Amino acid sequence: MSDAPELWLFDGHLDLAWNAIDWKRDLLQPVSAIRHAERGRTEPGVGTSTVSLPALRDGKVGVCVATLLARLHRPGNPMFGYATPEAVYSVARGQLAYYEAMQRAGHIRILRTRRDLNSHVEQWESDPEDCPIGMILSMEGADPVLDPTNMQEWHAAGLRAIGLTHYGKNRYGGGTACQEGLEPLAHPLLAEIERLGLALDLTHLSDEAFWQAVEVFGGRVLASHQNARHFVNDQRQFSDEQLRVVIEWGGVIGAAFDIWMLQPDYRRQVSERKASMEAVADNIDHVCQLAGNHRHAAIGTDLDGGFGTEQSPTDVDTIADVIHIVEILSRRGYNDDAIAAVMYGNWLRFFREVLPE
Repeated sequence: MSDAPELWLFDGHLDLAWNAIDWKRDLLQPVSAIRHAERGRTEPGVGTSTVSLPALRDGKVGVCVATLLARLHRPGNPMFGYATPEAVYSVARGQLAYYEAMQRAGHIRILRTRRDLNSHVEQWESDPEDCPIGMILSMEGADPVLDPTNMQEWHAAGLRAIGLTHYGKNRYGGGTACQEGLEPLAHPLLAEIERLGLALDLTHLSDEAFWQAVEVFGGRVLASHQNARHFVNDQRQFSDEQLRVVIEWGGVIGAAFDIWMLQPDYRRQVSERKASMEAVADNIDHVCQLAGNHRHAAIGTDLDGGFGTEQSPTDVDTIADVIHIVEILSRRGYNDDAIAAVMYGNWLRFFREVLPE
């Protein structure tokens, strides 16, 4: 690519504020220092971190979609959660404050508009060493939205994408490992998301909720960290029919790096890791084959989504290793333009279309 900028990565999904606040990690430290600080602990994902801001820089991550992630506890759901909607809202506001504080210190740049994105990319491609890491804010699961009218406040605060659900059922509908559809409150929320121009992240919707959502929603959609059921037959993955909906609606699908989404029959904390980034490339290629082009495949690593090296591809020690997927795609016959599209170009085009002027 002699006449093009050096390859860099636009990661479609990272849970940075959740890691900093809930996991009590100093993301300004190298990954090795974060692991050292957690030595002696045995909880899953602790002591095996793969993500920090220095690692993002080492991996040439110029922009990422960074989440607000806080859940309402529901009986029977073993995942983390808070007792009331007001508490969930407050935690997510605290995560927003974390990003704002990091921006104030010059470490990151929150990208709210198309102009923000364009000027940031121009600086990143000309002088990445002196450029903050750009972040587009998304909400993973709509529990922090107190009611549909609250969306306007979140949009004004900089939120530009949102997914309705996470694991299990919430106030808006069914998510991963759940067979429930949308709740009545989801319909006015979807209407408000569409009115404000946020992108709807279809990741983590149950099958029933997915089809109900796309039936009534008329805005832009994405799948930030989503793999194919074709390879791992689990409800967390999308069927080819679902992937085609995202493609036909002009969306982008970010291949996720969680090994239980890459390795068939993988059991957390039990199975031996066997899948490498070749399996990520399989998912990228599958989307390209379904689309008939390379305009809808991208990367959404989710490498800080509650796990570490113990649940990452075998050839990933930190997020800095993700850039080496370029070599895998090249060996598979992807040309320079296609690789650049997958690494950053498709997300860049999508958000240039979605972000307000």
